[in-house]
Amino acid sequence: MGTKKRKILEIIVNAVFGLSLISFFAAFNFQDNLINGWYQQYLPSGINNNINDLVFTDSLTGYISTANDSYGVNYLLKTTNGGDNWFSVLRDTAGRINNYFHFFNKDTAYLMRSDEIIKTTNQGMNWVHQCYLPGVTAYYAINLDTIFCISDISIIGGLWRTTNGGTSWNLLVNFGSCNPEKIYFFNKYNGYMAKCNELWKSTDCGANWFYLAGGNWLDIHFLDSLTGYKADGGIRKTTDGGNNWIQQQLPITFQPGMGALIPINYDTIWGVGGLINNNGLNAIIYKTTNGGVNWGYQQPLYNNTIYFYNTIAFKDRIKGWAYKGNMTGVHTKVGGNDTTIIQIIYNKNSIIPNDFILKQNYPNPFNSKSNIKYKISKSTDIKIKIFDIQGKEIETLIDKKQNRGDYQLIFDGTDLSSGIYIYSLYADGYRVDTKKMILLK
Repeated sequence: MGTKKRKILEIIVNAVFGLSLISFFAAFNFQDNLINGWYQQYLPSGINNNINDLVFTDSLTGYISTANDSYGVNYLLKTTNGGDNWFSVLRDTAGRINNYFHFFNKDTAYLMRSDEIIKTTNQGMNWVHQCYLPGVTAYYAINLDTIFCISDISIIGGLWRTTNGGTSWNLLVNFGSCNPEKIYFFNKYNGYMAKCNELWKSTDCGANWFYLAGGNWLDIHFLDSLTGYKADGGIRKTTDGGNNWIQQQLPITFQPGMGALIPINYDTIWGVGGLINNNGLNAIIYKTTNGGVNWGYQQPLYNNTIYFYNTIAFKDRIKGWAYKGNMTGVHTKVGGNDTTIIQIIYNKNSIIPNDFILKQNYPNPFNSKSNIKYKISKSTDIKIKIFDIQGKEIETLIDKKQNRGDYQLIFDGTDLSSGIYIYSLYADGYRVDTKKMILLK
């Protein structure tokens, strides 16, 4: 055989071999979805609890805490391959595993269940009792020694602190019938709490607190002592330590809204909570690359299986996860896909959102009834509508012209099933704000 023919034959053989390798790896899912940059992941069969929280300690090792299922069982799940497979490291019937657990390193973490905090020192394989506080609803751990806990019991509740890992506790402040619902500390000095739908701040390790405008939050993160973001159905940014919060404009989709966020740096922030109606209802993931000047979104899936994501985690700028209330989520190893930036331009006849304030309902979560407050700055035709998580309109609470002032409505969900619902404020026909509320029976 001539030299030229041998070279041609080698090229053909190499090409066929290369195509065979591609087919082999594709068949075993060794490549990412190169179209969307995300692919779907699933929890173990038989576990369909609501997901409370999602944490990754590195690009492969992660944890999911769940709420009770119909049998009163909740789980702490673990993955060692980036979420492609999950297994249970804690099956608990003693108390509900809450969405508060913190890993200080790959081995050591605190986890809260009902009125108890438990601790692991071997990557979640074994857990030991750490401390007990009645009525505890949330905690925030600065380090292994310093932990802040909040309790909603009116007499002994309030804000508690330990500086020895839970051996002993001190009650720092009690607010009586209006004890805190959420707690967050940027460092041991600067902390934030939400109580009775109000925002409060401490600069002296929690000893004293002062009121800030801005209201409650669903998720909050600070990058330094001045710059922070909070998701409260929308997204707000502060550059002065929380004294002032600037509402940022999300892309207008079928159901915009943000319930959880994760900053990568001062420019790049990811968030979840919105829906798009694109051949069916699909969850979207928000992203900004300029500190919130513009927000875009990505649609990881087109199969109508995930209506919204309620948790998000990124371990670095390209490896991230977003999961829904139960069973499934998505993962990217390449930073997602190209983000669609939608620039919002209001004409002179449009409503300016800052003229209208829709507050987070209280209490939230609630059983049957909850208060919805809002504020309007001028005489306007006002509507407030309630939707289920699939976007179906449930009820119109009000539809009439109202004068400038503060207003309050009561939403009665007695005839509705437990779940997440959406409520939106419309002014002169424009949707100006949207928030989520949780009905638990």
